[in-house]
Amino acid sequence: MQTDRRGWMMGLGAMLAAAQAPAMAATPGLVRPPRLKEGDTVGLIEPAGFTDDAFDLDLVRDTIRAMGLKPKDAPHLADRYGYLAGTDADRAADVNAMFADPDVRAVFAVRGGWGCARILPLLDFATIRKNPKLLIGYSDITALHLAFAAKAGFTTIHGPVASSRWGQYSWDAFRAVAFDAGTPTFANPQGHEDRLAQRIGRVRTFRPGVARGRLLGGNLTVLAALMGTPWLPDFSGAILFIEDIGEQPYRIDRMLTQLKLAGVLGKLKGVAFGQCTDCGAAGASYGGFTLSEVLQQHLEPLGIPAFQGGQFGHVADQYSLPVGVQAEMDASTGTIRLLEPAVA
Repeated sequence: MQTDRRGWMMGLGAMLAAAQAPAMAATPGLVRPPRLKEGDTVGLIEPAGFTDDAFDLDLVRDTIRAMGLKPKDAPHLADRYGYLAGTDADRAADVNAMFADPDVRAVFAVRGGWGCARILPLLDFATIRKNPKLLIGYSDITALHLAFAAKAGFTTIHGPVASSRWGQYSWDAFRAVAFDAGTPTFANPQGHEDRLAQRIGRVRTFRPGVARGRLLGGNLTVLAALMGTPWLPDFSGAILFIEDIGEQPYRIDRMLTQLKLAGVLGKLKGVAFGQCTDCGAAGASYGGFTLSEVLQQHLEPLGIPAFQGGQFGHVADQYSLPVGVQAEMDASTGTIRLLEPAVA
């Protein structure tokens, strides 16, 4: 597994030593997939974009083996169809096959991209519901996380894809949730030397306070694109976590406006905005809004705890946030604490 000493130094002592005993009763009706253990077989799928280099797929398999797990390729893993990793039917068949396979204990998305929403009508949720197992990934995998929250009834993990760097920080966060069935408190890494890293490690509080609710969210663009479809869970009383990449502030504004007009923002108990990588206003004049100003305009009026800068999104070191579990968010400190395990 790829690790780096700096990531280890940043993450050590920042997040995983916190409370291990759940502080809230288990979510009614929530099914917990079995926890991972060394020697388990895990499936590799590409439900969105493709990987066109066999060498890169070899590295992915080596990463999985370094976790103590056994990789199993989906039948169409190396396919390509335009900018997709195979046809919609084949990518959906890979997801269905991995959840139907009794030897597979969890399913890793190799990468994101675009395309998960296209396969949602082709997924066999009857079979998926009968075979709860962890689905791991982020970015475009958000479409699957949200659909599973709405249709499958078990937890999934918004965390690194299999091709991510998997530094020690990310690995520790994932292991605590997926292997140890822990209830860690996720806090940003500290001790950055350079100015950019210090900015990444900081949080900005829009409304202070503590919120408790069901963790739901992922990539903002994907979430907004699913508005009005049957693939979204109920956001009533939820803590919404969102991130994005390559979006200018006016587009973030437009998507948050869509969530507001659709009634989603008004149902929430709290909002955690993670990293928005490369989201500057390219070529904008001084008269434009910054990302923080856009977020302030949308989040402050909600009157609920809200902050910006959580360590999740398109960054090297990130949390593993279980979608569907109860959590406690402290907007003043920018932390998220799990109140129940994600796995059995």
